[in-house]
Amino acid sequence: MASRDDPETRVSQPLEKDTGGIFQQRPISDESEVSDDVAEVTEDADQSLTSELPFSKARCIALVATLTGASFLNTLSGQAVVIILPTIGKDLDIPEARLQWILSAYSLTFGCFMLFWGRVGDIYGKRKIFLCGSAWFAATTLANPFIPNEIVFDLFRGLQGLGAAANVPTAIGILGTTFPPGKAKNYAFSCYSAGAPLGAVFGNLLGGIIAEYASWKWVFVAISLMALAITAAAMFAIPPPKHTLREDGVSVKASIDWMGAALITGGLLALLFPLTEGNVVGWSTPWVPVLIVVSLMLIAAFVFWQRHLEKQGKRAPIMKVSNFNNPQFSAAMAIMALFFSSFNGFLVYATYFYQDFQGLSPLDTTLRFLPTGIMGFATALIVSQLLSRVPAYLMLAVGNTCVSISALLFAVPIPPQTTYWAWSFPAMVLSVFGADIAWPCLILFTSHSLPQSDQALGGALVNSMGQVGRAISLAVATAIQTAVMAKARGVDVQSAGSTEEWDAASLLGLRAAEWWNFALGVGALLVVLVAFRGSGIIGKTAAVQKVERPARVAGGADEESCVADNEGKSGKDEVPNQHTGQETRN
Repeated sequence: MASRDDPETRVSQPLEKDTGGIFQQRPISDESEVSDDVAEVTEDADQSLTSELPFSKARCIALVATLTGASFLNTLSGQAVVIILPTIGKDLDIPEARLQWILSAYSLTFGCFMLFWGRVGDIYGKRKIFLCGSAWFAATTLANPFIPNEIVFDLFRGLQGLGAAANVPTAIGILGTTFPPGKAKNYAFSCYSAGAPLGAVFGNLLGGIIAEYASWKWVFVAISLMALAITAAAMFAIPPPKHTLREDGVSVKASIDWMGAALITGGLLALLFPLTEGNVVGWSTPWVPVLIVVSLMLIAAFVFWQRHLEKQGKRAPIMKVSNFNNPQFSAAMAIMALFFSSFNGFLVYATYFYQDFQGLSPLDTTLRFLPTGIMGFATALIVSQLLSRVPAYLMLAVGNTCVSISALLFAVPIPPQTTYWAWSFPAMVLSVFGADIAWPCLILFTSHSLPQSDQALGGALVNSMGQVGRAISLAVATAIQTAVMAKARGVDVQSAGSTEEWDAASLLGLRAAEWWNFALGVGALLVVLVAFRGSGIIGKTAAVQKVERPARVAGGADEESCVADNEGKSGKDEVPNQHTGQETRN
């Protein structure tokens, strides 16, 4: 009997359920009958959310909540530390020039090791790596309050990034392999996407409240306890892995491309380190351009090595370079880098505006970010419905437009004394509304583009693109800000100084950086309009997709030629079609 995934079953004729629940072929009588089939299956799909769940509804909710906790905790730990950074510097006697390393150490290890841990998770088990990463994150975070030494403190921040690099991509991978395409998967990815903005908001709240009323050390204790809770919940919520088989039925050999892992990890480290430190030590410092050149050479060597392994076929590469032969897949990665750079840059410079320019306390700054959390939660509920109804390019276009407008509102010369509700509040709402529309579309597209065996790697890839884009864009934004302040103050760049409260030159520098963030958002929007124009609905259920295509055949296409064409497109991986957004054999 033909399987539901066979090309003949998918495209030849409309399908109907018999009493046993098996989809069977039957002849097409007329186009109106096909339309009735579409309506009938659509209604069935709307009423069968529970039937497509891999296990009980309660356990599915617990699973999604637990995995969303990884995204939530990752952004919470970063944002909470931003708020308490000055206090840590005073207590540990860390000079301002080196204070940024408390944040950079975490970002470096998180961004550099995600591809490695994503691949390890796909080979040795996503559940196992998620649990180990979460437990490691909890233990290293708990150690930070008891470390009085600056170097060791930064080292443990880097070790925390290793834990986050393990559990964030595997969380996406578990969602991608657990839920089949359909409403349940849309809900799962929408909820996961809401974790990041909610984490940023609660990170501000946590850091602001604790900094106001207690010691900064309690921030790390609270984060560690949350990580322990997520680890404990994951032990019960995440199902044990099944025996993994390739498409040809052969067991997957557990092996890692250590050469590729070393090349990409070293290349990303050599790239992100000088980008992070360039504005501190000066871009003319000899080792900065040298490391950037070395990083590009290592990344190029990684690409050639991966292509060699893929053509050879004897050992699985870290990443299949052939995935980028799909123009939409390459465009999606570019959109992720540009979009995340714009969104993250907006949040960073909005924080600078409130704290450094307006001189607000951490708690007052936190209150101004509160609308982002509320809007993030509401948007997640809306987007889960839109993913199965609205074309992907429209959602991506709206999301990137909203993020761009947020940066624009902080870039244009609105008097800084203007009430928060007139322009800052709309910017906060639009930023997270746009982010929570675009982000689930991108990770859902990536999940559908890659085979089940590469789902954690896909999660690592989209996050790595975001981290690399963030590092590059922040380096450029800081350089622009410094150059504008130096020109306004009539000094050279080295003597530009820092942001000062209610200083005109400081305001010009912050606005210039936000113009850069606006340009990045517009760049992402242009890529969407060019690469995704005409793409279909990415979150449509499989049942609806199966009857739509025969309906078009009935409208005048040659049915047999359509079947033959589809049979000729045999392959291992299923990717979204560039024009329809539906799953086809590539």
